[in-house]
Amino acid sequence: MASFYFSNRLNYYYNNFIKRTFIGKRLVKRCIILARLIKLFIMKKILLLISLIVLFVFQSCKDYPKEVVAKGEIELISPQQVYDAVYSEDIIQLIDVRTPEEYKESHLKGAQNICVTNNDFNEKVKTLDKSKPVYVYCNQGLGSKQAALRLKEMGFTKIYDMDGGLLMWKERKLE
Repeated sequence: MASFYFSNRLNYYYNNFIKRTFIGKRLVKRCIILARLIKLFIMKKILLLISLIVLFVFQSCKDYPKEVVAKGEIELISPQQVYDAVYSEDIIQLIDVRTPEEYKESHLKGAQNICVTNNDFNEKVKTLDKSKPVYVYCNQGLGSKQAALRLKEMGFTKIYDMDGGLLMWKERKLE
């Protein structure tokens, strides 16, 4: 705000005094340019601060309601824990809730594709055993949260949601 005031005052002095006397015309123009650069710099800082705040707010969107976590119905687990479950000798119910196109690009071993945004999600999920644990993952973790909550509503007793999704899996170089 100070740079805006400073810039306006320089414009005022330039138009009313220096322009008429032709003294220091270049100096004043340089000061006006400098004031505008300062104003631009301050605006960029404010924009950066706002974007960091927004990023922080959306980063915490993965939290589940306390009553769901307390009952142990949905558990947020690390990619390493999913890796251990996938490569154990037990057969697990692993669901990739991304779109079929994303699934074709890459998916985890033994995963079945049931897209959470499709209308037939509930129908396809009915084929799963509700008494056995279900592991869900997506690309970043937000789609799997939505799927986990829908599975809970459908009566599944134990749901594991992979934190960070497939991106975190790849970042940790698990496969």
